[in-house]
Amino acid sequence: MSPIRRLTTRRGCVVAGLGVGQILSWGSTFYLLAVLAGPIATDTGWPVSLVVAGVSVGLVIAGLGSPRVGTLVAGNHGRTVLVASALLLALGLAVLGVAPNQWWYLGAWAILGAGMSGGLYSGAFAVLGHTYGSSARSAITLLTLFGGFASTICWPLSTVLVNELGWRWTALAYAGAHLLITAPLYAITIPRRPVAPTPNSEPPDRNHAVPMPSGPRWLLFALVALVSTLGTSIAALMSIHMFSLLAGIGIAGTAAVLLAATIGPSQVGARFIELVIGRKHHSLWTMLAATLAMAVAIGFLGSGFLAPTLLMVVYGVGIGLSSIANGTVPLALFGQEHYARLMGRIALPSLLAQAAAPLIGSVLIRDLGQQNTMIVLGWVALLALVLALWLMLLHHGKPNPAAPAAASEPSGLSSYHS
Repeated sequence: MSPIRRLTTRRGCVVAGLGVGQILSWGSTFYLLAVLAGPIATDTGWPVSLVVAGVSVGLVIAGLGSPRVGTLVAGNHGRTVLVASALLLALGLAVLGVAPNQWWYLGAWAILGAGMSGGLYSGAFAVLGHTYGSSARSAITLLTLFGGFASTICWPLSTVLVNELGWRWTALAYAGAHLLITAPLYAITIPRRPVAPTPNSEPPDRNHAVPMPSGPRWLLFALVALVSTLGTSIAALMSIHMFSLLAGIGIAGTAAVLLAATIGPSQVGARFIELVIGRKHHSLWTMLAATLAMAVAIGFLGSGFLAPTLLMVVYGVGIGLSSIANGTVPLALFGQEHYARLMGRIALPSLLAQAAAPLIGSVLIRDLGQQNTMIVLGWVALLALVLALWLMLLHHGKPNPAAPAAASEPSGLSSYHS
């Protein structure tokens, strides 16, 4: 079935509803301060470092709440979790818009963090995997296509709103959008329970059947979590310090802006290609391609070899594919039954690492300089590639098509159950 036809099916309506929610959720949280930080600091007199720290507070709360979100989704409460996340985002943005002091401001980000724990990719992936099981891969890929437009849509929108209404009313406008758009969409489109396969539904991909890995399952889980955490932390650090790092290798001003602008189209293009050809290969190959692209791009950017434009495109491909791999690899390795819980556990270190990334980047740049910081990031990306290769070796051979979709939980993870 073509990508366009998939959007006209019942499953397509679910993905479209989630996709619109993801655009608004990412745009009003993770990407919000790229536009609002300056106006907030100018208007209130609060330090810019404190204003930007709001996102870190939100990510910490989101990480701490993600295991509970996974457990609730696994208990067939996915729609409730998503609707609640939209309402929490609306509340947090409303408090942000009227915050009279710094404590109210940081408290607003704590509320937003509670909404982010279920409202960003990890929660949405958990719902899709729990709902559609081994055939959820294309739905997850489609969802990342929507998410790839979050900054493209919301950065200009936020800029217009700030210029016309001010930062407080911008926050309140996003709060209204979650109340009037996100929450109703989730309530209407998300199924209450897992969807049983029907003759017209997308058949499970043989590559998605749960494999019979040779390594201990706790080791597989640890490797998946490590690769995901390293990839997301690199992307978070690069996004916050992008222009400083580019200046360190001699690219500044308009040239840096144009170079960074290639990332969005590159990641969306990579996700579209994955959507078209993804069923022909195991999702571990997607993870391997993502880590390879990031290692090559960052490593060569730091060392000064090859054309920066080409390397930035490769980097965009890497982060575009990594979002898909983070959602599909756990499903392929561990199956539907425990997927939602495992996604919650994987999201915990990933979100905490993203929260720490801006501070770590600032320290590295201060102590090592921009170019050496890029080299360090290149080595971290290379480590992620090595771990992905190790995971591939442990998986050795082709998955067993006859394996049940609900495999036993990885040993050593049963203690995570509530």
